[in-house]
Amino acid sequence: MKNAAAFADFRRYPRVCALHTVVPLADQVRVTWADGRVSPFHHQWLRDNCPCPQCVYSVTREQVLEIVDVPEDLAPATAWIDDEGCLCLDWQDGHPSRFDPGWLRAHAYDEQSRTERLASQPRRQLWHQDLQLPVFEYPALMEDADALLQWLLALRDIGLTQVRGVPTEPGSLKRIAQRISFIRESNFGVLFNVQSKADADSNAYTAFNLPLHSDLPTRELQPGLQFLHCLVNDAQGGESIFVDGFAVAEALRQEAPDDFDALCRIPVEFRNKDRHSDYRCLAPIIALDALGHVAEIRMANFLRGPFDTAAEQMPGLYRAYRRFIALTRQPRFRLVQRLEPGQLWCFDNRRTLHARNAFDPATGARHFQGCYVDQDELLSRIRVLQR
Repeated sequence: MKNAAAFADFRRYPRVCALHTVVPLADQVRVTWADGRVSPFHHQWLRDNCPCPQCVYSVTREQVLEIVDVPEDLAPATAWIDDEGCLCLDWQDGHPSRFDPGWLRAHAYDEQSRTERLASQPRRQLWHQDLQLPVFEYPALMEDADALLQWLLALRDIGLTQVRGVPTEPGSLKRIAQRISFIRESNFGVLFNVQSKADADSNAYTAFNLPLHSDLPTRELQPGLQFLHCLVNDAQGGESIFVDGFAVAEALRQEAPDDFDALCRIPVEFRNKDRHSDYRCLAPIIALDALGHVAEIRMANFLRGPFDTAAEQMPGLYRAYRRFIALTRQPRFRLVQRLEPGQLWCFDNRRTLHARNAFDPATGARHFQGCYVDQDELLSRIRVLQR
């Protein structure tokens, strides 16, 4: 029993508190911690999470056991705390389980533990016009894991960053994007060139102004991160504009809750079409997560189809839509900055709305390259670096 795995994970869990006592009850084992906290663990939960090599494959750390394969009324014959401080159970069918107290405390589901866990989750920092823009240096991000982690945390929590000192050769963007993970390809390619051209298949590839939007709202899953790398910027105009869509949504929630509710409830269709493709997605402009927090903004007026909702809802949808766009135009929300050669923007595409002022191609060349990386890759990379 002493040699059995205490937890099966690639992470390590600090022993923040020792187990003090264990009391078997009819349908659960109740443990008391050294700090006095009491945590119930139901029999099925404990058996389901047994970390032993019979239940979890030690190479992949993935579960082999399916809970339906053990009796629903299975109970431990004995439960105790061993000399190493682990919770040990001998089940009635003879199967042994052993749980590390660090892992057990990290996954305890008593109310105090769950509240504590929720409070420790990263918090997004809403920002306005006066944002102190997080700026990072390319050489450090390419060589220093700590600098890389700080950049990724800023992307996760603030949603807008700038990187300086990036080589200006075409294709250089790939190297820094791949410091996070692989690049998400779209119908615009792995890397896309943002230049004014006569046969444009997107308004982004013209010289006129581009209103605030998220990229690819026409997709079931909008890209999580967007990179825009400046290679040449000699043209007059073309300043970048950014707005924290989550801050705008929260302002709408406070100032016009009915309008906020309408944008969360009523789906809008976005369309992206050219001679070779036709992408469409029907979804609300504001998406909430399971806790009611704003989780995603889906917006691009130039890619929006005609509203299609019940007649009695149409006036309310237009009122809410107009109010949302009007808020994004208020100076208090808008950060405006010109990007120079060797600099790049990297931002949360499902949160940070971006725009571009018109520019005059007759005054000089303007060439940006862009790409996408999914948000899952950002979060995974953060967790691995934090190990």
